[in-house]
Amino acid sequence: QVKLVESGGGSVQAGGSLRLSCAVSGDTDSTYCMGWFRQAPGKEREGVAAIDSDGSTSYADSVKGRFSISQDNAKNTLYLQMNSLKPEDTAMYYCAADLFCTTVLTGQSDYWGQGTQVTVSS
Repeated sequence: QVKLVESGGGSVQAGGSLRLSCAVSGDTDSTYCMGWFRQAPGKEREGVAAIDSDGSTSYADSVKGRFSISQDNAKNTLYLQMNSLKPEDTAMYYCAADLFCTTVLTGQSDYWGQGTQVTVSS
């Protein structure tokens, strides 16, 4: 079991930045791919970014070059730095964990948190 608690969401104007954090607890000894997915009202889940146990990262095309995923293993914390935010980035953002990054990037991971809202105004 993995427990994930997100923080750092908020409201920002287009072009602004936010950094999301995810505190990870529970079965932190297992090898998981960690990541983020988002879901806007009336839309399907969209994988945003993932970081594998070897440090390799993957991003959705819609956020490449603007978002950066990282983790601090000593603090058991996952981050998502979001720059050059656009109104279409508005969504609930969820921290996620799964054995496979492909699953994280489809928003179908085994574990996810309660979410943190990101709202970008034009």
